[in-house]
Amino acid sequence: MIHRLFGCMLTLVTYFFLYGCVNLGPDYSQPDLGIKTPDTFEWAPEDAPTLEVENRWWVVFGDRELNQLVDEVLKNNWDIKLATARVLEARAQYIRVRADRFPSVNASGLRDRRQIDGGDFRDNFTVDTYELVAPASFEVDLWSRLAKASKAAWEDILQEEENRRTVAQSIVAETITLYLQMETFERRLQIAEQSIEAFRRSLQFVETRYKRGLVSALDVRQASRVLAGAEALVPQLEQDLGIIQQQLGVLLGRYPETQAPRRQPEDYYKRLEPVPPGLPSELLQRRPDIRAAEARLRSLNELVGVAKANRFPSISLTGSYGWTSDDLNNLLRSENVIWNWTVGIVQPVFDAGRLKAGQRAAEARYQQGVADYVQTVLDAFAEVEGALLTRERQLERRERELRFLMEARETQRVAQNRYIRGLVQYLDVLDAQITRFQAEDSLVLVDLAILNNRVTLHRALGGGWAQPEPVATKDDGVFFNFEANP
Repeated sequence: MIHRLFGCMLTLVTYFFLYGCVNLGPDYSQPDLGIKTPDTFEWAPEDAPTLEVENRWWVVFGDRELNQLVDEVLKNNWDIKLATARVLEARAQYIRVRADRFPSVNASGLRDRRQIDGGDFRDNFTVDTYELVAPASFEVDLWSRLAKASKAAWEDILQEEENRRTVAQSIVAETITLYLQMETFERRLQIAEQSIEAFRRSLQFVETRYKRGLVSALDVRQASRVLAGAEALVPQLEQDLGIIQQQLGVLLGRYPETQAPRRQPEDYYKRLEPVPPGLPSELLQRRPDIRAAEARLRSLNELVGVAKANRFPSISLTGSYGWTSDDLNNLLRSENVIWNWTVGIVQPVFDAGRLKAGQRAAEARYQQGVADYVQTVLDAFAEVEGALLTRERQLERRERELRFLMEARETQRVAQNRYIRGLVQYLDVLDAQITRFQAEDSLVLVDLAILNNRVTLHRALGGGWAQPEPVATKDDGVFFNFEANP
């Protein structure tokens, strides 16, 4: 009998699980962006090489320390670990939701002892009853409610995995940006030191001429003022450098500490090959934040079907098989078998519009997901176009800054020569020196803008990033293939 009971139930389960579901929900289709996507990016460089995915693109900077920092941040950053834990949570949630599609089988045992009144002619006596039962239940997923809930949970896993990649991209980009800023502050400190040394020599030169009666005290005061102004810039630069170092330490999972500035080479800048942006249509597949937004949209689409199926009848199968006896030694005898088999159906009749409102709310959340997806795509296009435009303009700006620096250096040389010959006042020499060192500082800042934009462009394109380590999970009997549907 037990084989018949559970065999029949298993047959019904298999039939409804594989063949018996009616799809009530809408079929998913990728939303229309409402714009015409161009064939190429407007500001794509004409001399860009063929698009190739390079997992460690930052090696083009040629800095071993930077490479090591990126490797370390991918392993130790706590934001990435937080995103990893969310993937694990989504996996567990999927297993929990998917379990509703399968039968639930339990086992229960009971020993009952009670005293029975023997009446007027016999004494009270005690009766023991033993029971061993295996109840089972199964909900027939006739309207695909459970299947769609399972698919929605699966899409949630994909969304969290893409979110984890997005977090990793952002953390890597922030790490590289902070490192480039740290180098820039070190270079600016070197320029400040060079300017201070030059202004000290100027002050000594003017003081010597003043003692000989060749210049007025005003020249001395002006030279001293310029020196004091240059020295006043150093504490702020050191403070900014220390804060950058502390922020970088936190990203690396270290205690936020500062260190002495490193000496930077004079010929640090080299013009890098342009980044191949690829095609705008490819951006939808490359950027993890866009893939995450679409995974969320697919999940919301499945939940619309869940809300709609809630308005239809639910069918449940329940049964139990077991033994009951007043003698534990004879409990499992065939004459002590008990079983039952029940088919139940529940149809919502009146709920004051609760289930209909639930469906409308699910549809509204799907529309929100559509808006979020389209906005994410448009923002991605804007980031790429903005980074490509910035590259062109910053490279042009650097050429002009270089010309300005050359003119500033030449002006300083001419002013010094004319001052020695007594043709100009020393204030003209000081102005030329100030302009020259300001030009040196401006060029360093332009170089930083170019390198930072390089980082921004790679992040905007969504490709060529080192992937974080795969999410480790305990063996739970479920194989996760993120390229396939459940």
